Amino acid sequence: MSNGKVTVVGAGTMGHGIAYVAALAGFEVCLTDSRAEVLPRALGRLNDLLAVAVKRGTLTEPDRATAASRLRAEHQLAPAVSGAGVVIEAVHEHLGVKQQLFAELERAAPGDALLATNTSSLSITDIAAAVQEPGRVVGMHFFNPVHAMKLVEVVTHPRAASAAVERAVALARALGKEPIVVQDSPGFASSRLGLLERGVASAEDIDKAMELGYNHPMGPLKLTDLVGLDVRLAIAQYLHQALGEPQFEPPQILRDKVAKGELGKKSGKGFYNWSG
Repeated sequence: MSNGKVTVVGAGTMGHGIAYVAALAGFEVCLTDSRAEVLPRALGRLNDLLAVAVKRGTLTEPDRATAASRLRAEHQLAPAVSGAGVVIEAVHEHLGVKQQLFAELERAAPGDALLATNTSSLSITDIAAAVQEPGRVVGMHFFNPVHAMKLVEVVTHPRAASAAVERAVALARALGKEPIVVQDSPGFASSRLGLLERGVASAEDIDKAMELGYNHPMGPLKLTDLVGLDVRLAIAQYLHQALGEPQFEPPQILRDKVAKGELGKKSGKGFYNWSG
């Protein structure tokens, strides 16, 4: 996507991290917060990040100066979002606060601006319900520290426009991130591995979430294919019988795959196709 203006609402850890990667990627960035006193500190942290990058040799001094020139702070919401192509919300995790903010953003931001929330746990559907055009609202869940973590979960919901989801994916890639698209569900794909059975995310994207979001050397579903689904099923059945805990009950998708002989790499197919 072409570079333009990105407004980040919320100047805390996640907010200034998102602003940092956006400025490095060539976007004009406005950071805003209802607490005027936090904005100078946030700009100070951004300049510190840029200085550290120069010291480590990952950024040249001219590039640091250029990125710094793209960053500004604005206390008032309306001028902060004026002319923005994308607005990313990164305020604290409270549904009522986010709903009120998105209602304000819809009124203040350009009508064609993408409205994204960085929530890590709240329902995107509920947040989008606060606006008249919920199709323009998506989730963009970044991971901390934003400049170092490659994963971005683009979270869709039943009323999201496909064009909005595509714009969020393109933006994540423009920021140098690896996006995965997941359905709206508590915890999204990175926090609940049972989401494959519910159709929230694919096996590949769940594994990518764990590899990029939590630095696991291999995703749990690919690992299960290598170990063997029959082995995993036997372990889960034993633990469920021995401990009597419901969380150890084998999911139906695992039972079904073993019943069909899809045992993982050794049979040529499990959660992945190994025959090719």
